[in-house]
Amino acid sequence: MSALLYGAVSFVRLAGFRAGAYDLVIFDQAVRSYSRFGLPVAVVKGVHNDFGPGFTVLGDHWSPILAVLAPLYWIHDGPGTLLAAQAVLLASATVPLWVFTRRALGVRAAHLVAVAYALSWPVVEAAAFDFHEAAFAPLLTGLLLERHQAGRRVHVVLVALALLCVKEDMGLLVAGFGLVLLGQRGRRVMGGAFVVGGTVHTWLASQVLIPLFGGRPDYYWAYGALGADAGAAARTALTDPLAVVAQLGSPPVKLLTLALLLGTTLLAALGSPLLLVAVPLLAERMLASSFPNWWVPGYHYNAFVVVVVLAAGVDGVRRLRDRLGEERGGRIVRWWAAGVVAFAVATVPFFALAELADPASYRRDGREGAAAAAVSAVPGGVLVEAANNLAPALSGRDTVLLWDRTPRWAPWVVADVGRRTFPFPGVEEQRARVRTLLQHGYRVRFSRDGYLVLSTEDSGVLSTEDSGVLSTENSGAPSAEGSGGGSR
Repeated sequence: MSALLYGAVSFVRLAGFRAGAYDLVIFDQAVRSYSRFGLPVAVVKGVHNDFGPGFTVLGDHWSPILAVLAPLYWIHDGPGTLLAAQAVLLASATVPLWVFTRRALGVRAAHLVAVAYALSWPVVEAAAFDFHEAAFAPLLTGLLLERHQAGRRVHVVLVALALLCVKEDMGLLVAGFGLVLLGQRGRRVMGGAFVVGGTVHTWLASQVLIPLFGGRPDYYWAYGALGADAGAAARTALTDPLAVVAQLGSPPVKLLTLALLLGTTLLAALGSPLLLVAVPLLAERMLASSFPNWWVPGYHYNAFVVVVVLAAGVDGVRRLRDRLGEERGGRIVRWWAAGVVAFAVATVPFFALAELADPASYRRDGREGAAAAAVSAVPGGVLVEAANNLAPALSGRDTVLLWDRTPRWAPWVVADVGRRTFPFPGVEEQRARVRTLLQHGYRVRFSRDGYLVLSTEDSGVLSTEDSGVLSTENSGAPSAEGSGGGSR
């Protein structure tokens, strides 16, 4: 059931042209390359970020686990495959979390915690924002904690190794898990190995493996407020620790995100050492001063730790029950389990799951109809620069580049001058980009409600259902006068 909910959120957004080249098309191109037994090349990422058209996503993030999705593209080749796979992966984490909770608190609590996870805002927001490698994290973190609870050390090691293939910073999570093991008699050697191994992996992946595949080791350095590099940030931490503490709450939305995360357990996670597993990953995000997406409640980043936080909550309540005794502790467990479901339900109206209850989510307005028509005006098998929100609709049949601030001179361009689109700072620059294309010989093949399809091919104008879109008087879009002047 939860997989259907997540899939519905993703596909409603895809159908309404609210998915993007960044990041759905990036992963679509990468997994398609894997399915053809090549490196995971994402031309859209490589060209837009000036890494070159042969850039592989292994030079962006160390996520070789994406290769396991390649066989799905032999069945259906397109971004929808990734959204379906993500829905199933996110939902699958319910199983190890249920088993973990059943052992600790009983069957009734296990059912309720599973529901709380299914409705939790970190998971829903991950499903809503395209596709990401974070889809693997809830399942694998759930397995890590459940196998540890079951005392299956070999399984724990295998799951930890799989986590290291999800993303370069998963080594921090593995190191956090090692900190927990250091506090358990008989597991300290294993804990030390996890701390060292996880830390070394994160360094090796970010400083060696990612550059080996064409990336830059400092590309995601986000801690300029603490120092220009890791050494400078470490010196700041030693000489001015209060600056580090202050960074955790700057801007204050970071504290809101942390409060919402802990709120998923009604703060019970604070009573368990398992919360240490999530601390290094949370610190990585909350100490940042760049990349604001990292610390807000939206997007997919909180999905990396949500199962850890919930499991810590379960363990924290178990510890409280054991101290209070069976009768009083049993009541605490029942009230807590009901409370975490109530908290999850209470957050639903504020996050993406609420869109499924809005009839407008299923109706195509004029702009969305124009977007569909613009996509249909582009033939299959061509190279096309596409506005961010239109790119996923083309990615399954065309080679897609992001329509951005630098002309790429693809033979086909799908532009949007009706509203601001990533990565432009404003609509006026988007209109200027279209003027540039017209001045270099592109012809308008389609025009409606702010969407333009332009091409250098000599097949004339296919459709101009709303030619006024080319008039600055009507819509602020570039004028068609002077088109055809010059060539590239």
